[in-house]
Amino acid sequence: MQAATSMNIWSERWRLAALSPDELIRIGFFAVMVGLVYVLFHVQGNTTQVDVYTPSAFAWMINYWNSEANLHGGVDYSHGYLIPFVSLGILWLKRRELATAPKQICQWGLAVIVIALLFHWLGAKAQQTRMSLFGLILLAWGIPLYLYGWQLAKHLIFPAAYLVFCIPLTFLDQLSFPLRMFAASASTSILNGLGIEAQQSGSAIYSAAAGGFNFDVADPCSGIRSLLAMTALTAVYAYLTQKTLIKKWILFVCAIPLAIIGNMARIATIALVAQAFGDQIALTLYHDYSGYVVFGVAIGCMVAIGSALNVNYREAWHTWKHANLSPISSSSA
Repeated sequence: MQAATSMNIWSERWRLAALSPDELIRIGFFAVMVGLVYVLFHVQGNTTQVDVYTPSAFAWMINYWNSEANLHGGVDYSHGYLIPFVSLGILWLKRRELATAPKQICQWGLAVIVIALLFHWLGAKAQQTRMSLFGLILLAWGIPLYLYGWQLAKHLIFPAAYLVFCIPLTFLDQLSFPLRMFAASASTSILNGLGIEAQQSGSAIYSAAAGGFNFDVADPCSGIRSLLAMTALTAVYAYLTQKTLIKKWILFVCAIPLAIIGNMARIATIALVAQAFGDQIALTLYHDYSGYVVFGVAIGCMVAIGSALNVNYREAWHTWKHANLSPISSSSA
């Protein structure tokens, strides 16, 4: 005996809900579309050093995620492996909104798909694989927009946009040197402010006293790595904890100074440890583990700022006023 419903047909043989013909057609169409997108970006996704990376845009991207396989040095993109799982997690949290959203064809989605394919074509012609990957992300949002409409696609904006953190933005390597110089200069000022005489020579910091610390702020200490990691972390934290769009953006922008300040504090504390215990301990044991400490402080500041943004200050003021000023008014009367 079979019980038919408007959504599916119950199969006693398989003890599960059998899909209706319309649903099978939709799933088949979606599977073909996903397969075509995969072939397009895997077989013709990369035109840069094909002998090294193969024609796959995915292989090009994963190469940058693998620190040991990264042939270019510079920024560490090993966090790229986590980004797709974060996006999938957000989709899971939004599953009810996605299921209940009104669905209808949206012609604007077709325009987004065309623009995304244009990005891919321009990326292939200009040998800019990251541009093709931008097109892939736009395509991943444009297809649901076309098939299901804006009411569903608006819930996909952040999960899709968050995938940008997967893309190796190699042009950020150019910021390493100015960040190194800024970190060295600021850390020198901090040390002098603490009463420890320090001098700067290029990106090197050394003690004015004989036999003191002497080390160089190298590219890995420029702060680029912590900057990318903090922005990725703060983006998802702001999205999940803040109630309004402007508060989300305020917290996200705060990630940049937090990462820079944390890196300056790390460099300054390395000098302090070197001053107290010598360069050997400071540049080996403390240097290797100080990043976790500073990153933890930055995360703590991020949580504190997020909590401060969520406070209803008007309500808090009225509560404080009622608790502290009302008895005074009553006693005066």
